Amino acid sequence: MDKYLIAIDLDGTLLADWQTISPTTVSYLKELSRQGHQIVIATGRPFRSSEAFYDELELTTPIINYNGGLITNKHDHSFEPFNLTIDRSHVIDIFNQNKHIIKNAFGEVLDDIFLWIDTEEIRPLLHYFNGAKLYVGEFDDILKDDPNGFMLICHDGRAEELEEFVATQYKDRVLARNWGHHYNFVVELYTPETSKGNGLRYVAEHLGFPRERIIAFGDAHNDIEMLQYAGWGVAMKNAQDRLKVHADDVTAYTNEEDGLVHYLKNFLKDKSNLG
Repeated sequence: MDKYLIAIDLDGTLLADWQTISPTTVSYLKELSRQGHQIVIATGRPFRSSEAFYDELELTTPIINYNGGLITNKHDHSFEPFNLTIDRSHVIDIFNQNKHIIKNAFGEVLDDIFLWIDTEEIRPLLHYFNGAKLYVGEFDDILKDDPNGFMLICHDGRAEELEEFVATQYKDRVLARNWGHHYNFVVELYTPETSKGNGLRYVAEHLGFPRERIIAFGDAHNDIEMLQYAGWGVAMKNAQDRLKVHADDVTAYTNEEDGLVHYLKNFLKDKSNLG
């Protein structure tokens, strides 16, 4: 049977909750790696808060962070990192012109964090651990480099106003994505070139996988381009409806029910029988 490149989102897909991969999933994915399949994590998280899962699965492949904005491989020093950043002047201008609707904000340069106001409320969003450095203050003073990511936490009901500002004032230069669900007050800024689809393409070309031997799993709208690029794109049962319409299939089980494992077992069994 042909070996597959399997691209997997973290939250809502690989993880049973915000910080746990089920033992069943860990065991099965390790077995797939031993069989010669390649597992790649593709997440909006920074490296610092995804490395533990990468290590738990004993992966040696590149890892896609910041929704495709940063791709690295700590095990392969010959790997050419892929690094997209947002123009510092753009994010500071967007922030300054919309301060009246912004409750807090932070940017990230690689694994370091640049925060406007340090509060207990913001801490869970920062993933402030694993060697990250935290800088607090006005962005004009502390943010000296172009960030990989920039998050704006809006006052209740004001996120759409910020999205509209970015769409009209920074068209084709900066994009804005609302996190949705319980975090519909968070607006993320990113470049038009940043997507998990482009990140997956970069990794697939490096590893030598054609699109027809790539299967990708996700649960949210930031996974759309990744599922579209893969030869077979799968949305989780618990995925947002706006992702499901772009998927080739939907899992029968959720991320809390080892939906990834159930689906892959059937998928690879069918491919083996065909082969």
